[in-house]
Amino acid sequence: MPIKSDRWIRRMAEEHGMIEPFEARQIRRAEDGARVISYGTSSYGYDIRCADEFKIFTNVHSAIVDPKNFDEASFVDLKSDVCVIPPNSFALARTVEYFRIPRNVLVICLGKSTYARCGIIVNVTPLEPEWEGHVTLEFSNTTPLPAKIYANEGVAQVVFLEADEPCEVSYKDRGGKYQGQRGVTLPKA
Repeated sequence: MPIKSDRWIRRMAEEHGMIEPFEARQIRRAEDGARVISYGTSSYGYDIRCADEFKIFTNVHSAIVDPKNFDEASFVDLKSDVCVIPPNSFALARTVEYFRIPRNVLVICLGKSTYARCGIIVNVTPLEPEWEGHVTLEFSNTTPLPAKIYANEGVAQVVFLEADEPCEVSYKDRGGKYQGQRGVTLPKA
């Protein structure tokens, strides 16, 4: 399974709508010249952005975190250009980009070093062949201090692995429960 290059990523995005919206180059400055955490096409990946929709974990209701029976009251919704995650807590968000993964491709997501060096861990499960949707992102603040996440800036990098042949059964074929997700999607049992 070779890792795919910037040329392959551009071609797949432009010809097959694999990433929308798509940025063909790496962006490091906003239109007004302000510095941003980079996003867009890199040498062997694509730096994804975080949208301005957040769900910040709170334990106001003393809920138990249960992936089979998740209580939405465990989150506070926020729409903002900046999300402050409380110490030793986490938030969910989604990507700006909508993905359509080809049948012979697996996508792995890794956090950006800018956030990792601040004690902020980005977790995303693999994007399986023929999965499509907005990626739900989980940000863990491992520090004893509040931590900021910036919307519409880079938060993680996706790496595309292309198989020699298409898989026999794709995520779409299985009727995966997160297929076509839009917005921040909570756990489904």
